[in-house]
Amino acid sequence: MILQERKQVSSELNDLIFENRADATTKLLDILPKEKMEEDSWLLVCVSVQAVPLANVIAKKLNLNYDLLFCEPICAPNNKNCTIGMVSETEEIILHSELVESFAINLDFIYGEAHRQYEEKILPKVYKYRKGDLIGSLSGKNVLLIDEGCETGMTVMAAVKTVINGGAKSVAYATPVISSDVASSLEPVTDEIFFVHKISNFVDVEFYYQMLKELDADAVLEIINNSKNYLPFQKEEKIDGI
Repeated sequence: MILQERKQVSSELNDLIFENRADATTKLLDILPKEKMEEDSWLLVCVSVQAVPLANVIAKKLNLNYDLLFCEPICAPNNKNCTIGMVSETEEIILHSELVESFAINLDFIYGEAHRQYEEKILPKVYKYRKGDLIGSLSGKNVLLIDEGCETGMTVMAAVKTVINGGAKSVAYATPVISSDVASSLEPVTDEIFFVHKISNFVDVEFYYQMLKELDADAVLEIINNSKNYLPFQKEEKIDGI
């Protein structure tokens, strides 16, 4: 009986695991409202560079554009492993209020650290992946935020705040795998959430992929340089063509 139960648990776990990014992308694409996305010309926005392969495939399939939104963590003083907040490239900030209060972290430190992350981490990415341009206008657009997985939700929360304050018409979020708690916290602040698996006892994103190799900058640049759907480089082509 115990052996049978273990086999059942193992089988159920295997059902939750993607082979790789391509497998996850295919399964995510199956559950997206494709006709609605095409009809309303949704803009796909990656909330991490690791999500570029997913967005690139989905954008190509649906003839949509995609972009990148850069966010960086704000860590507690003297503890770089404790994330207390997140800052986006438009300098929108979201905080983990309980941690900030429990560690008695003052706002001067938070805003100073946010600005440092912006200058030292975000701006170099903006120059590397967008030739120095910040994310384009989101006003009136239907935005679908995309990532390869969602464990804590802090990055996507910063992205949601950025998109809403940017005047987007709607904001949705799509990811192959997400923590149940995070999904619940995102429901009130997004129009829709799309996921293949919602997991109660979430381990970490990498756990749910048989193979999830981290993409280096060269790999990401190769994808976006060869993509007709990457919006920032489309703008560059139009300027060159004038």
